[in-house]
Amino acid sequence: MAELILEGVSKSFGRTRAVRDLSLRVGDGEFVVLLGPTGAGKTTALRLAAGLESPDTGSVRIGGRDATFDPPASRDVAFVFQQYSLYPHLSVYDNLAFPLRSPVRRVPEPDIEKRVREIARLLHIEEKLQNRATQLSGGQMQRVAIGRALVRKPAMYLMDEPLSSLDAKLRAEMRIELKRVHREVGATILYVTHDQTEAMTMATRIGVLEQGRLVQFGTPREIYQDPSNVHVATRLGSPGVNLVPRDLFPDVRAPVAAATIGVRTEHVRIRKGRNGSTSGRVRWIEHLGDQSHLHVRVDDRADVVTLVDPDTDLSVGDEVHIEMVAPLFFDARGERVRP
Repeated sequence: MAELILEGVSKSFGRTRAVRDLSLRVGDGEFVVLLGPTGAGKTTALRLAAGLESPDTGSVRIGGRDATFDPPASRDVAFVFQQYSLYPHLSVYDNLAFPLRSPVRRVPEPDIEKRVREIARLLHIEEKLQNRATQLSGGQMQRVAIGRALVRKPAMYLMDEPLSSLDAKLRAEMRIELKRVHREVGATILYVTHDQTEAMTMATRIGVLEQGRLVQFGTPREIYQDPSNVHVATRLGSPGVNLVPRDLFPDVRAPVAAATIGVRTEHVRIRKGRNGSTSGRVRWIEHLGDQSHLHVRVDDRADVVTLVDPDTDLSVGDEVHIEMVAPLFFDARGERVRP
């Protein structure tokens, strides 16, 4: 495996600047996730690393070597696409073996069989090796697509939202599988997604992109607990972070520049209002089995969502008092300000 370094990389398509001065290091054996909405520049960054696009400015280094203008075949990277991209007329075995039969990296057939069966066992598809790709379930096809990348032991793996076409149950299963594979193989992975759950559960570090810029880079816990701006704060957390005008909670001690208060659902404390201590009214309760989401309307201007026990004695219409623990503060531009 090897490290990947993008240094000051920019890429435009006509007047659209897809990636802007991106500097990023993916260490040897790391699982780095690029997180952001559609149009943030995630896939373009991945394609620049793969050599499928050439940067307008900046450099790409792989394993200590300048690979900025190297063609994809010489970069020794494996790309897993959003769609399965399997050969439907081939068996699972032949799909997995295909990269090892390439004229560029031809491997002896006994070695191919050994490697294919090893990867099939790793991904729990050894019983499907003789099946055609069209005879597999969605989750099995995705395993084959990932296995085809794993089979040839490249310097690193580049993955472009490989789980987005699966249903929720399969996505959850494949997140566990990918993390297990990463741990057992020791792979270097750069992974692109807009799904916060994938980022939080799989990444060693997360890079949050906004309009082509890397706005924060850190561990999942750092990104969640200490966001640099409103955009980063809203990328992680379900339900999302509560953002309310500063003047709605005048009793909360805040920096002078604070225009918005942000507070995570688990940091909101709710109790029934008494003796003029009311700050909101329960608008809706979502019952989710092991917990409930309580939606509170504040001054007809903002909603605050918090977590409560499923057996809460609160009801729709109740007046409540809201207390905030560990609030975050943002200025008028959405940038973080600290007490």
